[in-house]
Amino acid sequence: MKFKPHGYQERAIQFIYDHPACALFLSMGLGKTVATMTALRHMQDVTMEVNKVLVIAPKSVAQNTWTSECSKWDHLNDTRISIVMGTEKRRTAALQEDADIYVTNRDNVVWLASQYRKDKWPFDTVIIDESSSFKSHQSKRFKALRSMRPNIRRIILLTGTPSPNGLEDLWAQIFLLDLGERLGKTLTSYRTQYFTPGRGNGHVIYNWIPRKMARQQITEKISDICISMKASDYLQLPDLIEA
Repeated sequence: MKFKPHGYQERAIQFIYDHPACALFLSMGLGKTVATMTALRHMQDVTMEVNKVLVIAPKSVAQNTWTSECSKWDHLNDTRISIVMGTEKRRTAALQEDADIYVTNRDNVVWLASQYRKDKWPFDTVIIDESSSFKSHQSKRFKALRSMRPNIRRIILLTGTPSPNGLEDLWAQIFLLDLGERLGKTLTSYRTQYFTPGRGNGHVIYNWIPRKMARQQITEKISDICISMKASDYLQLPDLIEA
């Protein structure tokens, strides 16, 4: 099938070209996978800005979505994809394959990071599909990827729900983009600036309440490296026909 990008997809593709570290907060149905793939293949084949790509995704997405999207579109169907999943033997073999894109599920991130010394990390470009799964700064997957972040030249976050539980969810994701430049080097400093303590017991705070202008201020801080689009604003649905 020939890919004819919509205006919002063209905007997403250009945004990836222009921003080595960026987030596409696009809701389902807006084609963030094909837009990302289109940008990557151009930077691999034409501008030579991208060499080895790693995609980190939920298991079902890693197994099916990226491969099916490539086979669907004419300009992507020659993309060589290696699925780094399964037993350790299979994962190790998949890393040795000559491919354009290596796809793994998020549960393998710690194992993958352990395979390389920090200065030998081979993936110059990393895409985190459903990046909200990296919202916890205490998770092993976040810490593993954080340790490799200085060796990643391009990083792209993809999700339609960047803050499913509230604004606190944004800190770890944005940190992976800019290493703390916009929202602070630590979650503590982020909370201090944009939240007030909620329920607690002594020094233990159970929840944090966003300050009055927090959402607007945070949005302004990250707006240069993040774009957000809702399907309801861009997709034209057919009129409802009542039976």
